[in-house]
Amino acid sequence: MSVDVGSVPTRKAVSFPLYRTFSRFVRDPLRELERISAEAGGELIRLDLGASRPYLATHPDHVQQVLRRESQNFVRDGMFWRPLRGLFGGSIMSEFDEWELSKRILQPVFSTKHVRALTESMADAINAAVDTLEAPAGAGEAIEILPEMGRIVHETVIKVLFGNKIRQAEADRLVPGMEKLATSIAYRFLLPFVPRSIPLPGDRAFAAALEIMDETLYELVDRYRDAPGEGFDIFTALCQARMTEGSGLDDQWVRDNLLSMWATSIETTTVALTWIWPILDRHPEVAGRLRKEIDEVVGGERVRPEHLHRLPYVKQVIQELLRLYPVGWIFPRIAQNPTTVGGVPIKAGDTVLVSPYLTHRLESVWEDPLRFDPERFSPERARTHHRYAYYPFGGGPHMCIGRHVFNFEAELILTSILSRFRPEVRHAEGAIPKIGATIRPRNELKMTLVPLRSAA
Repeated sequence: MSVDVGSVPTRKAVSFPLYRTFSRFVRDPLRELERISAEAGGELIRLDLGASRPYLATHPDHVQQVLRRESQNFVRDGMFWRPLRGLFGGSIMSEFDEWELSKRILQPVFSTKHVRALTESMADAINAAVDTLEAPAGAGEAIEILPEMGRIVHETVIKVLFGNKIRQAEADRLVPGMEKLATSIAYRFLLPFVPRSIPLPGDRAFAAALEIMDETLYELVDRYRDAPGEGFDIFTALCQARMTEGSGLDDQWVRDNLLSMWATSIETTTVALTWIWPILDRHPEVAGRLRKEIDEVVGGERVRPEHLHRLPYVKQVIQELLRLYPVGWIFPRIAQNPTTVGGVPIKAGDTVLVSPYLTHRLESVWEDPLRFDPERFSPERARTHHRYAYYPFGGGPHMCIGRHVFNFEAELILTSILSRFRPEVRHAEGAIPKIGATIRPRNELKMTLVPLRSAA
């Protein structure tokens, strides 16, 4: 389907009135959004949510306009950012001067030199975290996938965020606190137009978890405020910036950025790596090819960063995983000035939503989009994709600065597990997505890990 973009004759968005969509939204909002997106076929959509009537842009040309070409006009603001603004404050997840300042300070942490240094400590943390799977694997016990992926990711991200500056007792407080934040914010995320004065399910749990996070993070900042030392970790970079004479930065700013980087890196990686196991279970040909490549390159060794450049299929599998389950499933923007998207007039103050999840599943963009096919990202085929047909980390100036760290981490974890075990997922057909801040499985997922080699 060809969709007009830019300066074209005025037209109307494809409208989906509340009376046509309400009952289906209540039952399964994600499935209804998928249905609406498929029906519109890339045309700009106007959603009637009662208290809000945002536009939904899914065509790659429209997405490129919103996230890149007119990024200064479409900003991170408005009611759909309200739940996150209260959580992340004036950090890298904010907008305007606050965002520019945080990005300028954090960007060097994700330079090629720093990422290389980080991957060494990440590999050590991942191998150690995967070691603990040997006990249930040897006993033939099933593990719960999401909590176990979360544990491995947490132990890895702690190294990236804090280096050696965090105590184990503090890490043990942060891990369950972040899990509670991620799950209890779901209703506020789905119903951003509901005032804070009206209680919603999860509000009390969210407040309690946030208090734990704040207490722990502020204690860390206080301990290292005057002597952050050296290191490639994010905490050190933030504390050093805060110490700079005339910076005007305070403890709140350090806390906001720590919580932002923690939340975005933990939740997204955990959820993505939860989806990979039922997918591989349903696609044994992909799993077989993965195991063959990993066995030839890694064998019985512990996975190291230098293995990754010899594991191209591992990378393709992670890329295809992020096509079906991108780390951020929807990005709200609000127009500062009038413009036109796909011939549809957009007024100042209008909200435009862009969704990698929906764009990645458009038949007008991807052939057989619901099929899991890592060959889409072979070097020959990857070059044929529209730049914004695939944007799991967002795009434009606000593209996730930690995307390279995520890719290294996901590839290392997948490789480490498959080099040691053959996963057998229970009831993989029950892996049904539900929406909140991220797209998590609706049902609990378990798997058994069959050891590939006897213990030494």
